[in-house]
Amino acid sequence: MSITKPSLPKGTRDFSPIEMVKRNYIYDTIKTVFKKYGYAEIQTPSMENLQTLTGKYGDEGDKLIFKVLNSGDYLKEAENKKLKDQSFEFNSKNILTLISEKALRYDLTVPFARYVVMHQSEITFPFKRFQVQPVWRADRPQKGRYREFYQCDADVVGSPSLLNEAEFILIYHEALTNLGLKDFDIKINNRKILSGIAEIIGKPELIVAMTVAIDKLDKIGLDGVSKELIERGFTDADIEKLKPVILLEGSNEEKLSSLKSVLASSEVGLKGIEEIEKVFDYVANLKSQISNLKLDITLARGLNYYTGCIFEVKTNEVAMGSIGGGGRYDDLTGMFGLKDLTGVGISFGADRIYDVLEELNLFPASAQQGTKVLISNFDEKAELYALPLLQQLREANIASELYPTSAKLKKQMSYADGKNIPYVILIGDEEMQSGLLTLKDMASGEQEKLAIADIIERLR
Repeated sequence: MSITKPSLPKGTRDFSPIEMVKRNYIYDTIKTVFKKYGYAEIQTPSMENLQTLTGKYGDEGDKLIFKVLNSGDYLKEAENKKLKDQSFEFNSKNILTLISEKALRYDLTVPFARYVVMHQSEITFPFKRFQVQPVWRADRPQKGRYREFYQCDADVVGSPSLLNEAEFILIYHEALTNLGLKDFDIKINNRKILSGIAEIIGKPELIVAMTVAIDKLDKIGLDGVSKELIERGFTDADIEKLKPVILLEGSNEEKLSSLKSVLASSEVGLKGIEEIEKVFDYVANLKSQISNLKLDITLARGLNYYTGCIFEVKTNEVAMGSIGGGGRYDDLTGMFGLKDLTGVGISFGADRIYDVLEELNLFPASAQQGTKVLISNFDEKAELYALPLLQQLREANIASELYPTSAKLKKQMSYADGKNIPYVILIGDEEMQSGLLTLKDMASGEQEKLAIADIIERLR
């Protein structure tokens, strides 16, 4: 049998025990804030029916969905199709639905919409849920962008109140602040404003093309956006009308004032401005000031299902893409047969947040250790003496280990260092006779003699 060289698919990673402690610190911090605002946790399957996901993310998003091949001879149906219809062409588009019926979820929002429709008789509306699970995208791997990554989502359906949007801003602010981030921007826009802009330049039918292009402003610059808009059907005259809006500057209030003038003839555009102002009012009443909340007209979010306010969060401390985003999707559940159920949600990019905290060295010491104390093991007598002590430590909820075999002290200390265990209890003949154990601080090297009760009190 040939030996297979171990490897991982590009864009995926293994996580070590130390990494998992840090990742769980992120998840637990975010989950705590979600629960504080009344959100309850659910989970959905890793796979969805392909038709559930297709058509919800736009053409560009659909290309990034990982398809799952049908089991068995999945090409047989395609071959039978060709036998029955000679005009049938064997290309990826035609055979896709014949060879694949399932796909890995692209995000958590569309599966959540499907969940709501299927469980609507069991749900009390408004329904506030959060979800922390992996998603998959057939994207080109690069720094901060993976093919498998976790999302931390919170959504509420069944409530049109813009109080939900305001609270999501507070959730972002509180969770990221609790994680130690100090310099980040919470950007907000409204798809109705973007629709109004497309309307006043006479191209309402190209709203999706326009939003996809201007959403790339920070990546490809104004010239790149202009070139893409031309390719998508806009004229030079249209772009001249767009430039003052795209390059809008000033405070949130100044931007809104300018937009009211520009969109004076657009009912839908003015509605978007009204909604943004209402959100700002709620935020001001809930919290005196969030200085990093910024209106950004170029924020478009590439997902077609957003219909109202949209969000994006970026850190200014590390060169990284967005670490969060979301928005309102009034008609998403309608795609699954449940009409007129409004929804709004946000997502935290946990993997990118991990990279940011790691680069800034923001993980606290408590998020970088698992076992807190190791009990040494020099011989069978010391091992038997240590067993009840080990149980006492664990009953006090102190993560503890007894080195599993008798070994030289150097080997046991190396084990503690390798696992970042901060304390070691040394038990020799003297300790067993006196009942005073030697507690060694691995960081400072200091040692002191203490009874087990005092050690427990010290380590709690």
